[in-house]
Amino acid sequence: MKAEILETIKSYDTIILHRHVRPDPDAYGSQCGLAEILRESFPQKNIYAVGKEEESLSFLAKLDSIPDDVYQGALVIICDTANEERICDTRYKLGDKIIKIDHHPNEDPYGDLLWVDTDASSCSEMIYEFYLAGRDKGLKLSDKGARLLFGGIVGDTGRFLYPSTSDKTFLYVSELINYNFSRTELYNSMYDADENVVRLQGYCLEQFEALPEGVGKLIITKEILDKFKVKVSDASQLVSILGQVKGLKAWAFFIEEEDNIRVRLRSKGPVINGVARKYNGGGHPLASGASIYSWDEVDSVIRDLIEVSVNYKG
Repeated sequence: MKAEILETIKSYDTIILHRHVRPDPDAYGSQCGLAEILRESFPQKNIYAVGKEEESLSFLAKLDSIPDDVYQGALVIICDTANEERICDTRYKLGDKIIKIDHHPNEDPYGDLLWVDTDASSCSEMIYEFYLAGRDKGLKLSDKGARLLFGGIVGDTGRFLYPSTSDKTFLYVSELINYNFSRTELYNSMYDADENVVRLQGYCLEQFEALPEGVGKLIITKEILDKFKVKVSDASQLVSILGQVKGLKAWAFFIEEEDNIRVRLRSKGPVINGVARKYNGGGHPLASGASIYSWDEVDSVIRDLIEVSVNYKG
């Protein structure tokens, strides 16, 4: 499939890269990292990375703004996006052909060409693998591209702490660090937090509820977001902090948005993406997201988390 994707890329003059809404470092890393590989390898082609800018990730890359007519006859590549409804910028449908590159379970097999590897730690890891497979066929990786891929891998592995981190992951990052970029600067940009976000983190650790079945629960209302002067995305990024709590098997953050309640699910073993799918979501077995539309649904989500946790034999 990697060879077929490369041949398809070579046959198009314009290539537009998308990723999912509410991007994380891996979304930016894979989308913009692939864009840098293609720009370096095919300077004569028109390469664009599009979507809504995420201010907190501006240190990684800036996205392109293009008119609709650029999609005419273009190849569209969508990175790190499991479900078609989560693709950022619906204009992807205007392209001539769609390629999906992703590491989430392939429950929505959209696109004309699909490369899905659920064993990969991140989509950025897959993009580096794509480069390795094609470097003897013309693919080139710049320092800027290596920085993006490294950042994406670091972000989606939780600095190499998550179970998805493999020996291949370590092999790839050992090669990426030989490129000319500052890991210290990158880490500082990724993990330095504003004071109000740190104070919210303290609130989360004080206020979460630990249930006897090994399930954790935290509710963050609009009032709490306003009190700490933080965005929904800031609160969402804190979900992993409960991983340090001894005895918790799985946990959920319920974060109030304008039209719904975002549910962030994490686990140390129980498979939780089935719970996420039940509530308009999905994701990885141990890291998923969902949406509910009433606080009355919170107890139902927690009951389902308890069920998978109690039945987990780890």
